[in-house]
Amino acid sequence: MNSTLHYHQTVKPALLVNNQVNNQSELTAEAIQRAREGVDFARDRISNQIIEQVLSSQQALAEGGKEWKISGEIRRVVMRIIINTLFRVKVENSDRIPNTPVLIAANHLNHIDPFLLLSELPAKPYFHILGDARTLYNNKWKRILLHFAKGVIPLERMWKEEIAVIAAAKAGREDLTELAADIEKYVPKGNSIESMRRLDRIVQGIFNRGDSVLIFPEGKLGNVEGQVLPLKRGAAIYALRSGVPILPIALIGTKDLFFRKELIVRIGEPLIFPQSHRLKAEQIQTVVDELQVAIQNLLPTDYSEPVGKKPLRNFLNHLFW
Repeated sequence: MNSTLHYHQTVKPALLVNNQVNNQSELTAEAIQRAREGVDFARDRISNQIIEQVLSSQQALAEGGKEWKISGEIRRVVMRIIINTLFRVKVENSDRIPNTPVLIAANHLNHIDPFLLLSELPAKPYFHILGDARTLYNNKWKRILLHFAKGVIPLERMWKEEIAVIAAAKAGREDLTELAADIEKYVPKGNSIESMRRLDRIVQGIFNRGDSVLIFPEGKLGNVEGQVLPLKRGAAIYALRSGVPILPIALIGTKDLFFRKELIVRIGEPLIFPQSHRLKAEQIQTVVDELQVAIQNLLPTDYSEPVGKKPLRNFLNHLFW
């Protein structure tokens, strides 16, 4: 999959990459409660066992093992029934999706996003999702669904609410001192050399088997429709090491959900970079910058939420938490 072809996008002046939305999490009562839930999930024995089993299984696959999984078509049908019952989905430029291994990189506004994409992406190649471990396995119905669906690679990391709690405690919020200490003690950061190497082996194994990967390179939920947070380097590293193209996708409308709302999946042109096994920082940053622009250019400059009644708004916004 080596190629020297690069796809370039024109930056929209009003949406320069440097003009990013403030990504500091507002420390509301809801955010603090979310951080408390995060600690509970991090301490949950069953969730931790499932996460380790999934990672071990994925690593075994990367080393030539085998795993039973349902067909991509069955998974897609089940996800589509769920998503299209709740929302109206519009997919733009679906013809741009390659039928060969690809790394899909999308903006991230809501925990529904991976389920939405699985409902609309082709059944082949089989898509594997890199997603937040505790969000994926934090309740029973999602555990059952993901056990059925397969293709999930759990990422261990801190939530933005937890980071905000730690910062507030260090700034003098004594009421958050105990919670901050628990976060530091129990919540895995996922940034050890060992965990990052294992994740890299898993991802490269997926591409070697002819499958694809879906990733949200912002690393956390965005705050505002139409704006993408600064991207992490993971997507660029995986793509450069494997030589697979990156397909940028914009998700529009998922920040605030309600029953039968229109959600848009807007697909960009593939970004193709030469494969490299000896990566340099400048090389990685070039890919990150180009991907940042590509996703931003797919997002609307004048998004506005629909007016009128919004049935099941609270329920749907918390259903996938």
